[in-house]
Amino acid sequence: MSSPAPLQPPSLRRRLLLFLLVPMLVFLLLDAVITYAGALAYSNRVHDKDLADEVLTVAQMIRRYGIQSELSPEVRFLIEYDPDGHNHFSIVSRKRGLLDGHGRFFNIRPSIGQAPSLYDVQTPHHLLRVAAYSMPAPDDPGDVITISIGETLQSRHRNARDILLLSIPMQSLLIVCVLLLVWFGVDHGLKVLNPLVERLRRREHELEPITAEDVPIEILPLTRTIDLLFARLKRAMQAQERFLADAAHQLRTPLAGFRLHAERALANPADTKDALHHILRLTERTTRIANQLLAISRAQSRLANGSELPLLDLAAQVPGMVALRVPEALHAGLDLGYQGPDKPLHIQGHADALQELLDNLIDNAMRYAGPGRSATVRLGPCPDGGAELVVEDDGPGVPEALMPRLGERFFRVPGHEGPGTGLGLAIVQQIAQLHGAQVTFGRSEAGGFKVTVRFPPPAAATSP
Repeated sequence: MSSPAPLQPPSLRRRLLLFLLVPMLVFLLLDAVITYAGALAYSNRVHDKDLADEVLTVAQMIRRYGIQSELSPEVRFLIEYDPDGHNHFSIVSRKRGLLDGHGRFFNIRPSIGQAPSLYDVQTPHHLLRVAAYSMPAPDDPGDVITISIGETLQSRHRNARDILLLSIPMQSLLIVCVLLLVWFGVDHGLKVLNPLVERLRRREHELEPITAEDVPIEILPLTRTIDLLFARLKRAMQAQERFLADAAHQLRTPLAGFRLHAERALANPADTKDALHHILRLTERTTRIANQLLAISRAQSRLANGSELPLLDLAAQVPGMVALRVPEALHAGLDLGYQGPDKPLHIQGHADALQELLDNLIDNAMRYAGPGRSATVRLGPCPDGGAELVVEDDGPGVPEALMPRLGERFFRVPGHEGPGTGLGLAIVQQIAQLHGAQVTFGRSEAGGFKVTVRFPPPAAATSP
């Protein structure tokens, strides 16, 4: 079975030409109709004037030569042998009736002294245009003679067609010139995109913006959208590079430890059990490092995507997040509590990302506060309509000199020998940045460590 033919991509040039050429062809036909109608109207005016003049001329000749039972040879010659072929006529006397012609076709009797009347008469074979004129009889002042002369419309239509045929070549030449101008104009106009195409063609791995001064205003929305895409892609690639560098940096030490203890176990079978214990601890540390690196990577990916955050009720979410960690905190000897409002407290955020943020703050309290201590998670509104999440403990705290370095990757407070990678607060910083929040570090009222995360109000609350 043959595969379907691939669809032809849309062409901007073809679309523009069709949009311009088809209406112009329609306008050409419309112009021909209008030209013919105008030519016919002009021909009718000329012929009507000639017809009226001819009736007046016949009336003048009748006054000169008179009329008895038939027309004089001069008058008959004027009517029957006129170049326009006026062979439909009638001359009617009010007293004597039809003197000559075809009286059955003409029934209009204008008043004496009026200009010739023009009207149409339908005969069995033709539609006639008739001019009628009434005058006193030259040989009987009490009598009235009405002269009616009619002609067919063939010569009128023939003259209109001649005018149309004369105008069509000139109009066609004009249309062809305009079409060529449109064709070359569209082709020349699209060449303004060539510098942009050339810049993109020369690029290999650059993700800098492509919008420049030579970009036409009509495609600025397209180039700016591409610039935004490049910016998101650049952030994603930078996040990937940082992730790979962090993974290589952090996994180097555990892998070296794996090799060392494996070689020690092979060299001395008596040390196998002790080496396996060391390998188990290194495995736990490697797993923790991998999980935290993945958490940072997920936060950076969300930040690079730049997607709109959904509306989230912190007052409904945070208590459940804290409750999940209470058993683990009790096992570590930490009294974990929660204080928060009863009313909804909305922000825009990801529930999973906020769970990671809170988990890292609680992990930090469990590791650095120590057994027998307490930690509290507090949630409350901010004056600007946002929300404030605070995690504080009554542990030894962090020296003021080291506070500015908190949040750096792999930084750990000197003198602490417990498990840790130095990535927990870095993850908190990344997730806070994703939500447009600010993170501050300080001392709690009990002298321990305090982390405050201030979330901005939701967009619906800040819009006018």
